[in-house]
Amino acid sequence: MSRFIIHDHSNDGINRRGFLECMAWAGTGVLWTVSGGVLSSQAFGKNSTSHSKGELNFVQISDSHLGFNKPANPDVAATLQATVDKINALPQAPEFIIHTGDISHTAKAAEFDGVEGILKGANQKQVFYVPGEHDIAVDDAKQYLDRFGKGSHGRGWYSFDQKGVHFVGLVNVGALEGMGKLGADQLEWLADDLRGKSASTPIVLFAHIPLWAVYPEWGWSTQDSEQALASVKRFGSVTVLNGHIHQVMQKVEGNVTFHTAMSTAFPQPAPGAAASPGPMKVPAEKLRGVLGITNVQYVAKRHSLAMVDSTLA
Repeated sequence: MSRFIIHDHSNDGINRRGFLECMAWAGTGVLWTVSGGVLSSQAFGKNSTSHSKGELNFVQISDSHLGFNKPANPDVAATLQATVDKINALPQAPEFIIHTGDISHTAKAAEFDGVEGILKGANQKQVFYVPGEHDIAVDDAKQYLDRFGKGSHGRGWYSFDQKGVHFVGLVNVGALEGMGKLGADQLEWLADDLRGKSASTPIVLFAHIPLWAVYPEWGWSTQDSEQALASVKRFGSVTVLNGHIHQVMQKVEGNVTFHTAMSTAFPQPAPGAAASPGPMKVPAEKLRGVLGITNVQYVAKRHSLAMVDSTLA
């Protein structure tokens, strides 16, 4: 089998060996800074950008899969608790948490209760959610919407503003359109939501499934993402945060930085490195080295976002 991706939808020529090499260091924590569409990085903890007054700081977590108990991680509640401990120990307290889906594993009430109970231990009491496919598998998102979708539109999409940054939570796991689709109603709402925003406003889109073609063969893409990205084309700074693939991958395309997060539950193989995606077992002593969080900072005067991925190890 060729080590190159068969369908390179992004035309970036990345091969599977490149993905594996990337995964070897991605979990160690890297500070990413985006300014004027240019991406720069430095090792986590080395001369990191000094904090500025008026800075916005938040954390992304993803794929907690509470209820999962297979060998890849028989105690996902413990690693979610370790995630909360990690967040509470950050040198600068984040203002809120974004969870990019697969909160639960089988959409049971007890699983949602468990996640909410653990996250109550975080210093940050405000958590913004979007659903993953595991959260809507039983009742077409009814329970998810009752718990986390109050005030949202359609099947759970919404937006909010914080310190000059405009955040948009999108849903691309709905049963109506199918996995990896936003749908016409949501796309129309998104265009309308952004219409009154200045082009200098930093935009953060977050959804469960990646909004770029990471690996369509495994469903790691959103079919109508191009329409969504057309709505943010005029903005100078756009960051897209996703989960679903349980590993850090990043791409910059023009004014848009795409970033996928590690899971707090279990890793998945790099694209094409296995016959199919799914929970990947690693030695117990290495598990927390492939799980983690993304810490995001915004410095108002620089109109840029800096991202630090750090593991639970």
